[in-house]
Amino acid sequence: MLQLSNEIKMVVSDFDGVFTDGSVYISEKNEVQKKLNFKDIMGVSLLIKAGINFAIISGEQSNILNYFKDKFGIEEIHGGIRQKGIVLDEIMIKYNLKPSEVLYIGDDINDIAAMELVSYRIAPKNVNPILPFKVQNLQITEAFGGDGAIREIADILVGLK
Repeated sequence: MLQLSNEIKMVVSDFDGVFTDGSVYISEKNEVQKKLNFKDIMGVSLLIKAGINFAIISGEQSNILNYFKDKFGIEEIHGGIRQKGIVLDEIMIKYNLKPSEVLYIGDDINDIAAMELVSYRIAPKNVNPILPFKVQNLQITEAFGGDGAIREIADILVGLK
């Protein structure tokens, strides 16, 4: 079970590989589609209702990110980001957050810089196998990305409130 704290005020997530299983569906018309799991969408809702801020920093630019902005009114939705650590640092300054108040979940090497800024570093079970060797104190969810990793975090955090 993940070791989390009731001090956490914000959860920041990568998108692909966390909300999805990393697959991309491309139609004959070159339309890109991604599958989301309602468990994770409900997890975002639970976090927000518990007063925990939520943000997404994705390396990909996707209209799917607007779903979260529209559905939950999430201000901090950032797509097409290559330097996730820089964006996370700006968010932490904007909200006056200490490292112990932020949880970051990501699944690949482009998440390392962001993970190094926070006290709570999480990856889904289907994490890139290199990440646990590169990131100190990395915790791994029981759930896979795209299959409840966000919900697992939300259930624990909401239970601590």
